Amino acid sequence: MTFQELRLFYYLCEDSHISNLAQKLGITQSAISLAIKSLEANIGEPLFDRIGKKLVLSETGKLFREKTQPHFLALNDAEDFFKNTKISGILTIASSKTIGDFITPQMVFDFLAEHEHVKIHKDIQNSAQIIQMVKNATIDIGFIESSCDELELHKEVIGDDQLIVVSSDPCLAEGTFFIDELFHKKWILREKGSGTREVFLEALGEIVKDLTIFMEFSEFEEAKTILLNNPQTITCLSKVAVATELKRGELFEVKLVNLKIDRSFYLIYHKSKYQSRLFTEFRNFVHSKMSSDIDT
Repeated sequence: MTFQELRLFYYLCEDSHISNLAQKLGITQSAISLAIKSLEANIGEPLFDRIGKKLVLSETGKLFREKTQPHFLALNDAEDFFKNTKISGILTIASSKTIGDFITPQMVFDFLAEHEHVKIHKDIQNSAQIIQMVKNATIDIGFIESSCDELELHKEVIGDDQLIVVSSDPCLAEGTFFIDELFHKKWILREKGSGTREVFLEALGEIVKDLTIFMEFSEFEEAKTILLNNPQTITCLSKVAVATELKRGELFEVKLVNLKIDRSFYLIYHKSKYQSRLFTEFRNFVHSKMSSDIDT
């Protein structure tokens, strides 16, 4: 049965004169009769008794109307909603730690403030997990901090970031160092799969084999607590993640000789993903928002 057949059936329940309905809707009487006959064929019984030129609801017709009309009205409301609403739906995203803690919260808030019929479900995972989630289509969009060369995924640069070496030891803020001069410190790094970790270790090149990782962490607050309480510890983090502590003079950037670690933030999605109006609008909003933040 079709939506149009049901619509004509409910119209006839209110006014059983086919000629009146045909004139009101601008269609032929035969088209209405064929639609009702098709509906009755699907039901298996007549919905109307034909008494002369008059249509009267049969017992089956009365029960059919009672059971189906509330659902039809709900579907009709839904159809009107999606036709008349510019953007609506539910979007599922996941962000890597730096992006998820310091960038996407405000971005999602600003987007939702402009689109009242949208919901965004967000999660924070490491970059490796997010890549797998996008590949498995368990999320619509991923935000990662490491490179991604998966053939089935589309990758777009949305912003740039800088990784810095930080410590709570003020003595390290006074000079410049070759990175291997710091290898005797207790290095704490993000867990495996983290974009921050991967970019830092890749930047070290061949000397990475000489670096001993004392401890791993997954939360920025955990790392900051360890750094603040243990001046002998050192790590590499996004400058965004420690901006407040640097400003307060609680942590210090360690200047490096011949080593500057820049990276990009990426938006990724599956190449087979259907790009709905909501998907496209949010993707464009992210690019615009990140671009304006960089300009300011």
